[in-house]
Amino acid sequence: MSTWLPVLVVLAVVAAAFASFQYDLGERLGLAHDDTTDPAEVAPPPGLELPALTPPSPVAAGVPTTSPVDPAKVRRALASYAQEKDLGKHRVLAVGGLDGSVWYDNAGGDFTPASTMKLLTGTAALEAIGPDTTFRTTVVTGARSRDIVLVGGGDPFLTHTKPSSTTYPERADIRSLARETAAALAEQGLTKVRLQFDDSLFTGPSVNPHWPASYIPEAVVPPITALWVDKGAKPDSWGFESDPSQAAATMFAAELRRAGVGVAGTPRRTTAADDATEIAAVESAPVWQIVDRVISVSDNEGAEILSHQVGIAEGTGGSFAGGAKAVRAVLGRLGVPLAGTRFFDGSGLSREDKLTSQAILGVLATAAKGNRPELRTVVTALPVAGFTGSMTSRLGDSDDAGPGRVRAKTGTLTGVHGLAGVTTDLDGNVMTFLFLADRVTDEHVLDARDTLDDLTAALAACHCS
Repeated sequence: MSTWLPVLVVLAVVAAAFASFQYDLGERLGLAHDDTTDPAEVAPPPGLELPALTPPSPVAAGVPTTSPVDPAKVRRALASYAQEKDLGKHRVLAVGGLDGSVWYDNAGGDFTPASTMKLLTGTAALEAIGPDTTFRTTVVTGARSRDIVLVGGGDPFLTHTKPSSTTYPERADIRSLARETAAALAEQGLTKVRLQFDDSLFTGPSVNPHWPASYIPEAVVPPITALWVDKGAKPDSWGFESDPSQAAATMFAAELRRAGVGVAGTPRRTTAADDATEIAAVESAPVWQIVDRVISVSDNEGAEILSHQVGIAEGTGGSFAGGAKAVRAVLGRLGVPLAGTRFFDGSGLSREDKLTSQAILGVLATAAKGNRPELRTVVTALPVAGFTGSMTSRLGDSDDAGPGRVRAKTGTLTGVHGLAGVTTDLDGNVMTFLFLADRVTDEHVLDARDTLDDLTAALAACHCS
């Protein structure tokens, strides 16, 4: 066995890296920077006294931004990379401005968006639900005197125990909910209860029928429910629970017992009465922080929860179909061009999703141009090339103008690789862009990613006025 151990370790690392490449799973596999700590919360080393900050003096005159962009210069900046064969037989390349101008478009038609779909979901969530809205997980009274019901509110980040105080965004946890519940029950003189759970906020199938059948057994994504703990992950082994809601209720029952409350039997699914009395509750982070997290680390589960919540807010239902319909309606109201697009989920895991360059550039421009500050998170959440989130290791071998200047959302599925975001060229022009190829062969995956990096860095390095 000792002879095989190094081999098994190498195989495990390779398998994890493959999954990260194919499905944007770097966060869950520990292969991407997690970015859970707010930099402002990092204390200086003991004994170090930092001077008070003062406004810095300008070191150079501001870059003029009044000169119009020359589309010919944009084309020349991208020309040496735009025809690279490693991008495969279909690539979509487009560059635009915040006013809706399109300075470059290779007329690539529709494409499989992969995780760039999260830009649309995040925008719709901020608009329809509101950036400051939170999702409540509650405990309410049941039909009988000793019955209590754990009610899922669709909190994507509900955890088992309270994480570190520096974790961002802050998480609600069921241990705290159990302790609050136990204290409330003690005031009523109740020491033993029957626990039920209600996950009826979300409707329809918990597994998207437009996903490949392999996603659940291969633990690409869990069943999507309104009640889960730690995204439905099994606590002691790889993979997800087949019924995350039941698992969450069972875990909550254990925490109630830990808090001194007797729980009879096994938790059962029910629907709480509309007039049930609330006993205890915990609240999620606000929507803007959830969107920030979903985009910055490409959180598939969080994106699906947000899509369902948009469906509820818009009255189309908390389901995959209801969420897709609602996201489309919200974006239409915002003026995003949607002709030729198809939505089947919120994360982009479905290979049946179809977007256009006009839709992506429209969403980015809508969020970035400043007259809708409530949507700004979609842009500020974009990972910075060379520094944060899913862009930490990107553009390092491309033009030096790229790292720090480019903010982009990655999009990754088998055969699909893309970047969509914003950058400022060397003349100060703010540009939105989409560079994506959705027919990349296995042997060209790394070269295709390098070419996409080179395209993006070349745009940042352009004197395009």
